[in-house]
Amino acid sequence: MASSNNGVSENGKGLIVSFGEMLIDFVPTVSGVSLAEAPGFLKAPGGAPANVAIAVTRLGGKAAFVGKLGDDEFGHMLAGILRDNGVSTQGINFDQGARTALAFVTLKADGEREFMFYRNPSADMLLRPDELNLELIKSAKVFHYGSISLIVEPCRSAHMKAMEAAKDAGALLSYDPNLRLPLWPSEDEAREQILSIWDKADVIKVSDVELVFLTKNDKIDDASAMSLWHPNLKLLLVTLGENGCRYYTKNFHGSVDAFHVKAVDTTGAGDSFVGALLTKIVDDQSIIEDEARLKEVLTFANACGAITTTKKGAIPALPTETEVLSLVRGA
Repeated sequence: MASSNNGVSENGKGLIVSFGEMLIDFVPTVSGVSLAEAPGFLKAPGGAPANVAIAVTRLGGKAAFVGKLGDDEFGHMLAGILRDNGVSTQGINFDQGARTALAFVTLKADGEREFMFYRNPSADMLLRPDELNLELIKSAKVFHYGSISLIVEPCRSAHMKAMEAAKDAGALLSYDPNLRLPLWPSEDEAREQILSIWDKADVIKVSDVELVFLTKNDKIDDASAMSLWHPNLKLLLVTLGENGCRYYTKNFHGSVDAFHVKAVDTTGAGDSFVGALLTKIVDDQSIIEDEARLKEVLTFANACGAITTTKKGAIPALPTETEVLSLVRGA
């Protein structure tokens, strides 16, 4: 049996630890209406880092989630959803004083979203460095995180400590800023804090919207993307929605086309893409240096993202390997 401290489980899958927030999205029962006009809402578990963890296990990988939930019915429901999906919950803490975060999401007619958050403060913001399960974090082969955990203390310090512990233990650091402007005090603060940990990551994924925001440049081209390059980076990805994605490494760059599907709800598509990528590289990071193999992995990741947009909600829509392969082979 493989030892438990090197991130490799019995089936040879390295552990992917995802750090940050998990919350409940309340999604209108009717698309294309404002929150005020919505006749009712369905609760949909979400939060980008949690979505990534479930995306990994749905594809047969091994994942754990690290974060804090409210010691309330919603918090325990979310922990149960992680467990039901095969995600380790050993890194979860429950806060007796604060509620689990909520977000009301409007689905516009094209499947794009607007958010209204209830976090004042929510449990995820109150994770302290001393509450971290460092043993679990140090066993990660890949440590994945966003930027929402950087907004306020004490969660920011917990994020920094977890990231350093994972890095020191040899993990690949994966960063998806997952910009949610309404949660930040200002645009400048968001940009500054998101970039404050930029040079720590080995793999970074940004959307086209995030690229424009971070560079303050409306052009979505190679020069703009490469302005975000840093010397320790191994792979930079720019996702372009229905236009696929672009990839940049030290030695090559290029693009991979998207799969065209009827999008109902784009929630979780980026998380699905990231989960697929990490699942495919966790046991063999040399893929990042081999363009042909990387393009194959990104094609698979694009298919994952595409399938996720065809159903409402993030977690129910995350695909299995079989579903992804049938889309890839049918293309």
